[in-house]
Amino acid sequence: MTSPASGTDAQPSPLSATNDSLLGRYLWYDHMTTDESAARAFYTTVVGWTTTPFEMGPGAPAYTMWTNAAGAPIGGVMRMPEQESAAGVPAHWLSYVGTPDVDATVAEAERLGASTHVPPTDIPTVGRFAVLTDPQGAYFALFTPSNAPGPMPAEPGLGDVSWHELYTTDLDAAFDFYRQLLGWSEASTMDMGPEHGRYLMYGRGGQHMYGGMMKRPTEEIPPMWTLYFRVPDVDAAVATVKEQGGQVLTGPMEVPGGDRVAICRDPQGGAFGVHQRVSQPSAS
Repeated sequence: MTSPASGTDAQPSPLSATNDSLLGRYLWYDHMTTDESAARAFYTTVVGWTTTPFEMGPGAPAYTMWTNAAGAPIGGVMRMPEQESAAGVPAHWLSYVGTPDVDATVAEAERLGASTHVPPTDIPTVGRFAVLTDPQGAYFALFTPSNAPGPMPAEPGLGDVSWHELYTTDLDAAFDFYRQLLGWSEASTMDMGPEHGRYLMYGRGGQHMYGGMMKRPTEEIPPMWTLYFRVPDVDAAVATVKEQGGQVLTGPMEVPGGDRVAICRDPQGGAFGVHQRVSQPSAS
């Protein structure tokens, strides 16, 4: 990654946002895991979140919300569906991206080559969502919420998602898919050399830098989105990851712009990043 130019979206309530600012806006993040209790303990210790049980409705699986250092909900954790864990799908983070009409956007995503894994489904009092994989195989979710959005923060706070990074098999095709579907635009690119190729940074509306996309480093890594969480001290976070049974995959290291990051894996196999802001955000 590089240092983000501006923040992503922290929400005042679970999966809530709507209207003119909705399309292409990150709204919420779920961690799908094989051991909800262990994942909850791990991330609260590493990232510093607090937890709140949330009732998803009769017959729904147990769900726990995470709140950031400022007390704002940013995501949640739940057990992965049995069919996914039986198929060998590892623990993973799932980003919910806004749309005014989930059903229409799912139809367009399928036309563009995506696959739908959870069809448009209502969550009472919360909204309507669907889970898909893009044409290269990376999971993401679409969401049409019931409630109005909170204001866009100037930059991510501690505990917020500060960067979204896509590993893909075809950078140009992947970006074109999201550009057409969600209205994301290219902010800038960086040449990372013959081994890794281009790093494409993207955002929305020329105002919010969301993250980057790149060719996956090795064939062993499936197409996937990696989320970076902002922490006050990357070195301390990495030490805690190790203490809590996680694994450090890369870093800590400095990225262009001066910030420090590391990519880790939780004890259930879910990949994530930690990000220490050193540089000041600049206008995008």
